[in-house]
Amino acid sequence: MANSPQAGKRARQAEQRRQLHQSQRSKARTYIKKVRSAIASGSKGAARDAFRAAEPVMDRMARKGLFHPNTIARYKSRISAQIKALAE
Repeated sequence: MANSPQAGKRARQAEQRRQLHQSQRSKARTYIKKVRSAIASGSKGAARDAFRAAEPVMDRMARKGLFHPNTIARYKSRISAQIKALAE
């Protein structure tokens, strides 16, 4: 329990921020899963469309600091290579 009003406010703010970040991270992971499932289905067009939808979300999460920028870059690189490897 917080011992001062300031500490109480900081605790409330931290909890609100934690919940917001948790939902945003979950959203980004969901987009990545959609791309991976489209790749697994073998449909290059669907995978490309899913990746186009996921890419700005991933970039935004990296910019906000919810994922390390290199992690997002690695995901994007590997996913795009997998999409290129799919047959039309």
